Amino acid sequence: MQMRYLGRTGLRVSALSFGAMTFGGSRSDFFRSVGDTEVEEARRQVDTCLDAGVNLFDTADVYSNGASEEILGQALGARRPEVILATKLHGLMGGVNDIGQSRHHIIRAVEASLGRLGTDYIDLLQVHGFDQRTDLQETLRALDDLVHSGKVRYIGCSNYSAWHLMKAIGISEREHLERFAAVQVYYSLVARELEFDIIPCCIDQNVGILVWSPLSGGFLTGKIRRGQAPPEGSRTAAWGPPGGLADPEGALDTVEVLVEIAEQRGVTPTQVALNWLLAKPGVSSLIVGARTNDQLTDSLASCGWALDAEEVARLDLVSAIRPPYPQWHQLKYNSERVSEPWSTSPGAAGPG
Repeated sequence: MQMRYLGRTGLRVSALSFGAMTFGGSRSDFFRSVGDTEVEEARRQVDTCLDAGVNLFDTADVYSNGASEEILGQALGARRPEVILATKLHGLMGGVNDIGQSRHHIIRAVEASLGRLGTDYIDLLQVHGFDQRTDLQETLRALDDLVHSGKVRYIGCSNYSAWHLMKAIGISEREHLERFAAVQVYYSLVARELEFDIIPCCIDQNVGILVWSPLSGGFLTGKIRRGQAPPEGSRTAAWGPPGGLADPEGALDTVEVLVEIAEQRGVTPTQVALNWLLAKPGVSSLIVGARTNDQLTDSLASCGWALDAEEVARLDLVSAIRPPYPQWHQLKYNSERVSEPWSTSPGAAGPG
């Protein structure tokens, strides 16, 4: 398993990490279609990951209303010190103030997560979205206090826009508060919007990128094809196509190329989709989830090999989206100097 640095922390995380959103779905109507893994199967999946070299495990308090954290904690057991354990907070977990990123909720949420996970510290605590109702300085100061208390070691954010992230970094630097070490974002062959702002921002500021749903909720496993009904029991069958598809027909075109490359290589579409994403600049780790151990083993096999330049170019082309303004103008105006959005910042690293 390849290990990568998480931003500027000096912390090394596995290129593939495990997402426990599938744990405990039988206890939640909303998460039932995501997965219903209980403790015995969770232990099996955790052991498979650890044996493969995975060292980062991610969950959130809202996943099955805390059941995911409980099951992950039990599945890790005595091996908990071997891993980087990450969780998230923000969503509604009880009363009127058990939501968002106020100091009140952050402290209560962390105490509750520590209890469910069966640990006395969280390696990476992430806010699960941007809270427009809470002063960002209050949020960052509460997170800073938790780091200094020893209950949290690193902090991160999820689903922030680039300007949200830069505002948070600015406040942290001005007030000498703990800085976000990582951002957890949605990124895949059919969701490339963050390439125009968020990725350049993370590269420029040396913030680690953790990717959630790199297969777009199963859309890129090769089971969702044009003119075919989605498999019964799949997330697409339950919820429809992944949210935010700017071009549904183009996404299906991408799947066709994905399947063709997989067949030519003798691997699965899942492995091709993950391998393509692992080569993108700034990416620290892809968070993969699985309902079954077979699905998990399939995803883990995306490491240890690489798509060739022609295959990457085909996937880049079929999945390309039109840059929004002002990025299209910046790229056009600087066409003799840069070719990719992440190379617009002075000194930024290019692809590879």
